[in-house]
Amino acid sequence: VQLQASGGGLVQAGGSLRLSCAASGRTFSSYAMGWFRQAPGKEREFVAAVSWGGGSTYYADFVKGRFTVSSGNAKNTVYLQMNSLKPEDTAVYYCAAARPKVVRDLQRSEEYDFWGQGTQVTVSS
Repeated sequence: VQLQASGGGLVQAGGSLRLSCAASGRTFSSYAMGWFRQAPGKEREFVAAVSWGGGSTYYADFVKGRFTVSSGNAKNTVYLQMNSLKPEDTAVYYCAAARPKVVRDLQRSEEYDFWGQGTQVTVSS
């Protein structure tokens, strides 16, 4: 089972990026997917979660209205569209897969079984 995150990069404040997480090795149609991030010197924190198929989503308060998480079942890929980026969004972003639960209950990293390698997002001021 592998999760491959991509799409990170350097962007100016106010800009946008779209992260992708490609899943392989098994069928993820029954899993929920989450995005986390970790900034230097800080703990990993929850960003967003989505049920596979995209029917349910949940966001951390600090990204509501700016980030959108979605899933594309046919392509086994989950996306995180990030708009209005701020310097404080700078971090390594990780995607992860969890057995199905109510998505608002998927805010802890311990709920996730599989993790991607992370992709760096840097927002300059």
